[in-house]
Amino acid sequence: MTNLTAIPLKTITGADTSLADHKGKVLLVVNVASKCGLTPQYDGLEALHEKLADKGFSVLGFPANDFGAQEPGSNDEIAEFCRTNFSVSFPMFEKIAVTGDEKHPLYAALTSAKPDTDNDASPFRERLKGFGMTPNEAPEILWNFEKFLIARDGAVVGRFAPTTAPDDAEMLAAIEAQLAA
Repeated sequence: MTNLTAIPLKTITGADTSLADHKGKVLLVVNVASKCGLTPQYDGLEALHEKLADKGFSVLGFPANDFGAQEPGSNDEIAEFCRTNFSVSFPMFEKIAVTGDEKHPLYAALTSAKPDTDNDASPFRERLKGFGMTPNEAPEILWNFEKFLIARDGAVVGRFAPTTAPDDAEMLAAIEAQLAA
């Protein structure tokens, strides 16, 4: 199993970092996009981050342009969009690929550790098919705003479908359980 904290990352401003900089926190890793029907989730993600930050929790945003070219901007443009439209204060990282041949090592490790969502992604998968799209099958990321829950010890303990709202009771219970552990 890959040590997630050892995978090199870059912040959205280009600084070198890794998940080790968030050691001891419960993390919700989310692949995000600015021009997606799910983009309004930024509001809920920011609210969740603010609500639980003092308990040792953080949302981490990873912009990706893998689905419908819904994140076409540069890192600077993405950061400005998030700040201006959603007052995002949670850590954002450089734009990466989360699926396919160019998949970032972090997402290769996440999907390997948790190959399928804990909740039912099939309604959203069927919706995508209804739009004439061919959605990815597990373990690949289905779409923007898929969420991975990482425990304080770095273990991947949850994976939630893109349509899982940031205030979803099942996901909140999983986060609270990790914060209490």
